[in-house]
Amino acid sequence: MMVRLPHTPETLARGRRVGTFLREARGGRSIVDVAACAGISAETLRKIETGRLPTPSFETVAAVAAALHLSLDDIADHARGEDVALSA
Repeated sequence: MMVRLPHTPETLARGRRVGTFLREARGGRSIVDVAACAGISAETLRKIETGRLPTPSFETVAAVAAALHLSLDDIADHARGEDVALSA
């Protein structure tokens, strides 16, 4: 049986940064619309955006990135705390 280790403060902070970035990238689109395009539930996206799901799966992040027309590199940069501007 695999035991999940508790999240570190850095893991939690990284999750909040990614969530904030995705929420900003969503802009005026509804959370339901983006979640549907990504093939995930609106609640899952809400948890990611609010930092309550600080370590979503790669597949989930990739699907949300595609739905928002974001590169995974931009998301990774933002996760590390690097300033990434959203294109208009």
